[in-house]
Amino acid sequence: MTSDPEESVRLQGYGEMTLRTAVETLMLLAPRERSEAAVFRVRDDVRLAQSEIAELASSWGIEPAPNVRSPSLVPEQHWQDVVRGMVREAPLPSLMVAFLVGVLVARR
Repeated sequence: MTSDPEESVRLQGYGEMTLRTAVETLMLLAPRERSEAAVFRVRDDVRLAQSEIAELASSWGIEPAPNVRSPSLVPEQHWQDVVRGMVREAPLPSLMVAFLVGVLVARR
């Protein structure tokens, strides 16, 4: 089935766009997110198959970006634990200086 690159589609989580833009956006996602994403044609609300999207990408010369890490795949930073560890190891005078600097900065 030939598809018009300017056809309107809806990419789940991203909204309405052209088919070419949706395919380019999908190819920029991490492989796991790419497999979970859904593209629907606006005219008849039919979901495009992953194989059809891969075919369109290869025929249009759009390469997947395998090295891109999506923000949802990055582990959460536990800043509270990091700060707690730094405070435990810091000498008391340096903590007092840091507190006073923080107070001065907050007042400005």
